[in-house]
Amino acid sequence: MSATESQVDSAAFCADLVRTHDFTRYAATLFVPAAQRRGLLAIYAFNAEISRVREQVSQPLAGEMRLQWWTDMLAGAGHGGVEGNPVAAELLRAIRDFRLPVEPLSRLVEEHQFDLYNDPMPSMAALEGYVDATSSALFSLAARVAARPSEEIDHLARHAGLAQGIVAVIAALPRDAARRQLFVPLQLLESDGSGMEEVFSGQQTPGLRVAIDQLAGEADSHLKTALSLLAGVAPEARPVFLPLAVARRDLKRMSRADSDPFAPQAASRLRVLWTLWRASRSPEFS
Repeated sequence: MSATESQVDSAAFCADLVRTHDFTRYAATLFVPAAQRRGLLAIYAFNAEISRVREQVSQPLAGEMRLQWWTDMLAGAGHGGVEGNPVAAELLRAIRDFRLPVEPLSRLVEEHQFDLYNDPMPSMAALEGYVDATSSALFSLAARVAARPSEEIDHLARHAGLAQGIVAVIAALPRDAARRQLFVPLQLLESDGSGMEEVFSGQQTPGLRVAIDQLAGEADSHLKTALSLLAGVAPEARPVFLPLAVARRDLKRMSRADSDPFAPQAASRLRVLWTLWRASRSPEFS
């Protein structure tokens, strides 16, 4: 296989990985120029790999080893070539082509070590730190692929990531409760008269409902700030933030009084595409 064929295969592998495991971000790349799409898919494929480590291992130590491989790879430590890992190869290409900073990528890996264990998220401040280093970092890195970096874009990326990340925490509650993992801040639950075991039981309680509503309120605040900041950044950067349209739709559903946080929601790909298409034609994202 030639080097060109290998690169094409690596790019296709990343696109398929993101399409399978992170369809919203995959679909959002369809609204950016092809020259940028490959870089975005490399970043999102890297995130998909890191985010799924817990699901792929039976013991935390094995997960730590997988994450350490990525940390070493980003630091330039020798593992031989990365040709056998199409995501690593594509990520290094994106880092080179778009001059991406490595530190946020390494920090993202470090933050996902939390996923490997069943320690509860202790506080709202801890959750915001986790989301800032993961979801916000992805928006910031993706924006660097689409436009010149700026303080305005980084400010937008932080709020966008906090909005999307907190919405994702609420959406993942059924899965996380089933495996006794808690991303809803324990401090928040306890202040509302709830606790871990009530969450793990999969039954909505008044205390949990209040905590979910508080989380949704935080997400809504960050979402409104992010959408207001969109107009102040370069137009070519705005399509990167299209996933906010899906987060806005999901947040509206989650905030309804009759919404059951433990009822899994089937994500319709057609609906995601429709939501993104409509948003792409609106003044705020164009």
